Amino acid sequence: MTEAVATPAAGNAATAQPETMAWDSRARRMVTLYLPLACFVVILLFPFYWMTLTAFKPNAELFDYKTYNPFWISSPTLDHIYHLLFNTAYPRWLVTTMTVAICSTFLSLVASTLAAYAIQRLRFKGSQYVGLAIYLAYLVPPSILFIPLATMVYQLGLFDSPLALILTYPTFLIPFCTWLLIGYFKSIPYELEECALIDGATRLQILRQITLPLAVPGLISAGIFSFTLSWNEFIYALAFIQSSESKTVPVAILTELVSGDVYQWGALMAGSLLGSLPVAIFYSFFVDYYVSSLTGAVKE
Repeated sequence: MTEAVATPAAGNAATAQPETMAWDSRARRMVTLYLPLACFVVILLFPFYWMTLTAFKPNAELFDYKTYNPFWISSPTLDHIYHLLFNTAYPRWLVTTMTVAICSTFLSLVASTLAAYAIQRLRFKGSQYVGLAIYLAYLVPPSILFIPLATMVYQLGLFDSPLALILTYPTFLIPFCTWLLIGYFKSIPYELEECALIDGATRLQILRQITLPLAVPGLISAGIFSFTLSWNEFIYALAFIQSSESKTVPVAILTELVSGDVYQWGALMAGSLLGSLPVAIFYSFFVDYYVSSLTGAVKE
């Protein structure tokens, strides 16, 4: 009789134990994974949400938080975007920024590809130290580099010209891209190039027909890095460009949309929002290649 009573209790305890363990597992996963991830997403996206709100809010809502909800738009408007596009030189600033970013990215990729291939594949004496020295050059702060670069820009007559930015941006883009591509070229099997050398191919033919097609993810990763830094660069653009028409977007929206102590917050946020779209679109097209380059995925 005692055993008959104890058996159901034991069964209930056995059933309750897996349920308790499952609940503990879900709670632990919620605390250790989902909650930190949610906080990270909110903190990361909130500035863009606030920027979008400010770009589409009328001035009455921007400066009257007692009447209007600061986290929502009651009457959306396009006045700030219209003012930015038709009453300022923002379209020209955007074109200048795009031109500088594309040209400097192209120059940096060409130079860093040749340098990384030479350091990794030609295997000359001291190549490892050369690669380390190139990467250490990237660690030099731009606030120190722009002083001698400013002297060269003045002497070459490039001051207040986008060409000054196109030629100076590679000084901090090439070192990092070279270091990145050295690691990616290292993951490509050298046997492929040895077979091509036996068949009589030159180094340039190997680089163009074998190495570069396999290194496309690494090149795209370096290109995204270069394009993003060129697009958002501020110090060189502020020091080397003075005329309003030749300014880039990061400098122009800060210097041209602020009159004394009066900040045109709607236009400022609209300019920042429109200026971030090209980078976001660029990332969206090549995100798969970018992820594969981070993992060093190369099919052998």
